[in-house]
Amino acid sequence: MPILDYREFCESLPARQALIGIDPGSTTIGVAASDVTRLIASPAGGVKRTKMAADGQAIFAIFDDRSACGLVVGHPINMDGSKGPSSQAARAFARNLLNIRDVPLLMWDERLSTAAVQRQMIAADMTRAKRAAVVDAAAAAYMLQGLLDRLQGGFSLGTLS
Repeated sequence: MPILDYREFCESLPARQALIGIDPGSTTIGVAASDVTRLIASPAGGVKRTKMAADGQAIFAIFDDRSACGLVVGHPINMDGSKGPSSQAARAFARNLLNIRDVPLLMWDERLSTAAVQRQMIAADMTRAKRAAVVDAAAAAYMLQGLLDRLQGGFSLGTLS
């Protein structure tokens, strides 16, 4: 299955199953999961990057544990809308996940998700060490929540990646 666009992704999803959000960081892959009604995203942990096979195995273990039906991979688009090296790396990561398992996969704009999560954590007076331990999974949840909010509005097209 190729990387799907928003409409194809929505049409491929069965009712009442979770989605998994992925924030593919350079050292840690943030993972988040939705509830089965796809209303709320929550951090589901981080996967320390090693080899793609091991990373994929860890991600799909969470996928299976949550009985998920699709993956949403954060797509780091530049502020001007262009797609640079980080975007290309995220797309390659997504294609590698699809080589491990054929599941519905959507790339979703994640601009500023990590920065927004960092600001919230600083406002909550979290120490730098505590932020470092949870920021990747929290950024994945923030990104996934953006998609879930969009899904509640139906198939209208807007800013897609």
